[in-house]
Amino acid sequence: MRIPEELSLAGLAAKAGKVVSGEFATEKAVKTGKAFLVITARDASENTKKKFNDMCRYYQVPIYTIGSKEELGRAIGKEYRASLALTDENFSRAVINKIEKTRHEQ
Repeated sequence: MRIPEELSLAGLAAKAGKVVSGEFATEKAVKTGKAFLVITARDASENTKKKFNDMCRYYQVPIYTIGSKEELGRAIGKEYRASLALTDENFSRAVINKIEKTRHEQ
């Protein structure tokens, strides 16, 4: 299975220790102001997606839905992940730019 191009930088951020994953860690990062970007999987439950969309809107954190749970996990070297947060501003900006560029090309 191929990892979406937009998630390749998230893998690099994970190796640098700038990613938290899983529902509880992602939620904590958003609520404590440490998250600069949240990514949820397309196949995450509707409840999970709504929860993170609402939370990110409230805390003004950018959120994108990309790939499957398996792709999200593989991108950061873990098992299935429904959500992850990038905790570095520069990595987050680079990932957002990559996402926007990829979406404009489609």
